[in-house]
Amino acid sequence: MFSTGVTAHAAANNVGYNVSAKLPSNQINKQNSFFDLRMNSNQTQKLQVRVYNVTNEEINVKTAIHTAWTSAAGTIDYVNSAKSYDSSLRYKMSDITKIQGKKTITIPAGSSRLVTAEVKIPKTSFNGVILGGWYFQRTDSKVTGNVKGAGNLKSQYSYVIGMKYTMGKVPNPSMSLGKVGAGLSNYHRGVIADIRNTTSVIIPNLKTTTTITNRDGGGVVQKAKQENVQMAPNTTYSYPMLYGKTALKAGHYHLHMVVKNTDHEWVFDRDFTITQAQANNYNKNSVDNTGVNIWLLVALGALGMLILILLILLIIYLIRRKRRKNEEEEEK
Repeated sequence: MFSTGVTAHAAANNVGYNVSAKLPSNQINKQNSFFDLRMNSNQTQKLQVRVYNVTNEEINVKTAIHTAWTSAAGTIDYVNSAKSYDSSLRYKMSDITKIQGKKTITIPAGSSRLVTAEVKIPKTSFNGVILGGWYFQRTDSKVTGNVKGAGNLKSQYSYVIGMKYTMGKVPNPSMSLGKVGAGLSNYHRGVIADIRNTTSVIIPNLKTTTTITNRDGGGVVQKAKQENVQMAPNTTYSYPMLYGKTALKAGHYHLHMVVKNTDHEWVFDRDFTITQAQANNYNKNSVDNTGVNIWLLVALGALGMLILILLILLIIYLIRRKRRKNEEEEEK
């Protein structure tokens, strides 16, 4: 579920630094390179990571603690911060674990620095898993080696060390279906269903099978399948069932979804409606209309070029007219 590694478009030896967690005595699995810790109510503890500079020049590395969440791709995200969190989440990793000292550290060439974070578990009867990641990003632009295929894009080189705190008895997973409706996911139109993991436990290796039918006509309008979905504790997975080139249509629909792994299965049914205003809005703003948009841009570009040519001709005409007028006045 976890790994300590580079989250960038290059191999580790191109990054110029690496990180290593100093695993404490309450590490559950000594084979894991991330923090897999048994925690208790009202516990305070310091955690440390050593950051190594393997270059021949000084570098700067930014560090932060993130709370894990489930992305729209169906993966557990430790790198980015979520825009919002599920209402069932009691404790954010970023709230109970704080970096001590400066958030950006300077590391001399060929040297290392120790970074410390303090964990403060509140007095609580909480049972389950608190999940997050300790994030490291090099902030200076110089890296060793070459990044192939990057073009003129500026790559970011980062590491994440997983942080998993287990308290009490881990509960059995429970999921529910939240909001269902039309929407955009990364500017692609479709139906988005919010699948909620309302328990403090990771739910791994999920498969989803979904059928959307038209309640007005009874026909199947969309089928979707997804595998290897990983859900972080107490998070919402906004699952996008994309329509591609097919436009959304106003109407009354029914969603039937089966979510399962080797140990559990959940079946969800939900009626929902797509209004004409929603269909118009999401169809209009979808990047799936690229064909129409390209021709529109071509037409606008041609119109702009025509206007520019006319302006140039007008300027030339006015200059020549003024020149002829001056010549006529000189002849007089």
